[in-house]
Amino acid sequence: MSKIAFVGLGNMGGPMAANLVKAGHEVHVFDLSEAALQHAVEAGAVAAPSAVEAAEGVEYLITMLPAGKHVESVLVKQDALLDKVSKECLAIDCSTIDADTARRLGAAAEARGIQFVDAPVSGGIAAAAAGTLAFMVGGSEAGFSRAKPVLECMGKNIFHAGDAGAGQLAKACNNMLLAIHMAGTVEALNMGINNGLDPKVLSEIMLNSSGRNWSLEVYNPVPGVQENSAASRGYEGGFMTDLMCKDLGLAMDASQTSGSPVPMGSAARGLFNLHQAHGNGKLDFSSLLKLYQKGE
Repeated sequence: MSKIAFVGLGNMGGPMAANLVKAGHEVHVFDLSEAALQHAVEAGAVAAPSAVEAAEGVEYLITMLPAGKHVESVLVKQDALLDKVSKECLAIDCSTIDADTARRLGAAAEARGIQFVDAPVSGGIAAAAAGTLAFMVGGSEAGFSRAKPVLECMGKNIFHAGDAGAGQLAKACNNMLLAIHMAGTVEALNMGINNGLDPKVLSEIMLNSSGRNWSLEVYNPVPGVQENSAASRGYEGGFMTDLMCKDLGLAMDASQTSGSPVPMGSAARGLFNLHQAHGNGKLDFSSLLKLYQKGE
């Protein structure tokens, strides 16, 4: 088993680090939140007083942070962990950030003789806890091969998307599509409800017809249709609207860089931004249904 540093123990990072411990790895963790550190210690990780100390002598360095500026701060600026880890260390960034930053970090690591991969995730908090995340990896074949056994401790679908930054681009494409089919699912179900249809019956009809999609099948946005959905928990504990808005912003940046038309993605972004502006940023993104409901 390996000695691993894990920096960033938020809603996703905490359970990911816990699954590495369950797999038998020695996991040294750091987060600015004392509560997050304590949860990780209770799961069997070793708390470090700083990111620098967490990374001492590790074979793998994993970061799971809010934005590109935070990853750059930890890896090459304030903490400069890429200057402190050994040449044998593999740096794995699981944050969702822009592809340009991922490419810069890949180049910075290469200049130091260190392997780096960007490996953003899909699946949400439940999949992070269950160890069933999907990883979209950008980097060299050698880096991907080294990262895969570690990522398999936290996920069940590990994809090599291409060179550095490719993982972030794949994540942007995936989450833009997720936003689009969730918005369409919300519209269809709301229209059915407003016309007197039972949402459970309508969902079953569409699941067995050409309207079938992931949002409808495993993440139904109507409370009570699926027992374990975020909708049935008051839209708590899922993938926050704030994060969807962030990811859609990254997708729009990628579309502009490549000159790709994304009219449906742009429309979805407008809807989620409006929902966020109404004070729903901390609710699960499937709460977009509230934007359409009468009286909301």
